Amino acid sequence: MSVISEIKQRIDIVELVSEYIPLQKAGRNFKGLCPFHSEKHPSFFVFPEQQTWHCFGACGSGGDVFSFLMKKLGLDFSQVLRLLAQKADVTLGPPGTLEKRKEEEDDGRIEKEKLFRINEAAAEFYHHLLLNAEEGKIAKGYLAKRKLTSETIKEFRLGLSPDSWEAAKKYLINKGYEERDLISGGLIIEKEGGGSYDRFRNRLMFPICDIQGHVTGFGARALDDSLPKYLNSPQTIVFDKGGTLYGIDKAIVAARKKNSLIIVEGYMDVLLLHQFGWQNVVASMGTSLTEKQVDIIKKLTRNILLALDADAAGEEAILRGMEVINRSGDKKVIPVPLCSGLVRYEGILDAEIKVITLPLNKDPDEVVSENPNLWQNLVGQALPILDFAFHTVVSKVDTDKAKDKSLAIQKLLPLIEEIKDPLRQAQYVQKLAHELKLSEPILLAYIRKAKSSGMKQKTTELAEKSRFSRHLASSVVEEYCLALLFQYPELHELTRELLPEHFQHTENRELFIQWQNCQDISHLQGELDTTLSEHLYYLLNKRFPPPLQQSAKKREFDFQACVLRLQEELSRTLQTAKKLTLELTREKEGSNAELTNPESSSGQQLKETFYREAKEIKQWTQSREKTRN
Repeated sequence: MSVISEIKQRIDIVELVSEYIPLQKAGRNFKGLCPFHSEKHPSFFVFPEQQTWHCFGACGSGGDVFSFLMKKLGLDFSQVLRLLAQKADVTLGPPGTLEKRKEEEDDGRIEKEKLFRINEAAAEFYHHLLLNAEEGKIAKGYLAKRKLTSETIKEFRLGLSPDSWEAAKKYLINKGYEERDLISGGLIIEKEGGGSYDRFRNRLMFPICDIQGHVTGFGARALDDSLPKYLNSPQTIVFDKGGTLYGIDKAIVAARKKNSLIIVEGYMDVLLLHQFGWQNVVASMGTSLTEKQVDIIKKLTRNILLALDADAAGEEAILRGMEVINRSGDKKVIPVPLCSGLVRYEGILDAEIKVITLPLNKDPDEVVSENPNLWQNLVGQALPILDFAFHTVVSKVDTDKAKDKSLAIQKLLPLIEEIKDPLRQAQYVQKLAHELKLSEPILLAYIRKAKSSGMKQKTTELAEKSRFSRHLASSVVEEYCLALLFQYPELHELTRELLPEHFQHTENRELFIQWQNCQDISHLQGELDTTLSEHLYYLLNKRFPPPLQQSAKKREFDFQACVLRLQEELSRTLQTAKKLTLELTREKEGSNAELTNPESSSGQQLKETFYREAKEIKQWTQSREKTRN
């Protein structure tokens, strides 16, 4: 693959353009105001399926990710190439290699086209044998047992590789193809001492196609006791198992029309579901979903459903840990259903990932063939990936036992960690507290204790250094609120109902108080001690999504939502603390102590204490300011 192709594959044009202008959905595409000329109505369109853009207004220009940045930033091609290569983490060769690369691209294209023709001829050979040869009876009997119709067999061009060492080799050589090309394509295997033989023998053949419909390789199921039961083509210049989705060429139209894609594990699952009218189904070529496969999916839809058998959907499979978007590694794989990785994909793709949970010991092909209505219901009842994880974990613990609560927290926090939206992240922290019958302050205290004691799940050890534990300890909502306020001074007008006591964490409260006294960020930076300066620097450099950066209305909405959430959190904290205080009073004064009256004297005193503490902090800060001056 050329450097340019690799860059285009790794960079999504919608995400790139959104960094410069706000886009809104327009059917399958996106539109916005053209960044290259003045206009009141959107004429600038981005086409995710083609990974192109075009202005239908005064400009009339268009192109790909390269041309967009060249025009937007006023750079030449080589400058944009370096910029995008760095963004996509693609290594560029030394200067002067572009002509050589072009020659290599031409040679590679010719070689690919040759292998496509060879694979196409092999697919026709295998398909003909299945339909017409005497030895195809066993394979056809197996397919009939699996309830596949002749129409489905023909549509997907299923085939039979004969029980022979050289049948396919001789056929293809007689068609004019050279032995070395058959070896390169993975159809025959070269012997150590010379000669070669057919790779696939006495197997049911599944031609595997790319999104354009080219046959890139084969999957093969043994029709006897041969091992392995399933065998795939080896890695070639046209076949990459990790970058292939079985049935994608048949599913592309339906996936776009329904705006969703169902991912299953096996060939038969795809075949039966297509046969029963579910055209938006593909298989992940095994039990893994790779980054390359997700790159294909995201150009078709942002709504992904994973159909998992009951075993694969078990707690252990969900909670096995690994970092999944690590571009420094050679193998970028998410074992399905690794929720931590899938949640991160949701954030990166702005996607919704759901899980279809199947009955025990049932595969999708069995469910749909035995009870089509049940399959329909299971799809309709699919759970968002995080809700699925919460249900799976919490259903297996006794929420009345502290040990079980601790275990559930350890398993679910790494999943919440992957949520990039701070408000949504805070929502799931609240959900976890509710599911485990804990108050949110107690849960946050547990998280802080877990961090200080170094207790981390293996799921996060392979991840890049994360600020998640610190965020929870310091409140993601508080930090999000302050970051908005510090980076967008115009939000000052919305702070009338925001008080220091709304910030329950010292560093955030202190910064807010200092800001109230100063409101000049540049001056404030020079007045803080080292620790708070570092915290302020982090908040000032916190990155927000492009839509928020471009929309004052969006910023105001998010900021007001933060203020409301902080007010709610303070209210809950007061109520929780009041309840604990009243319980202590009851222990000291007996069962007649007042427990439920929200205006009880002890509860009121507690509220006054909170406000008095905030006032004292403010006075202390002001006195320190006077001392400095």
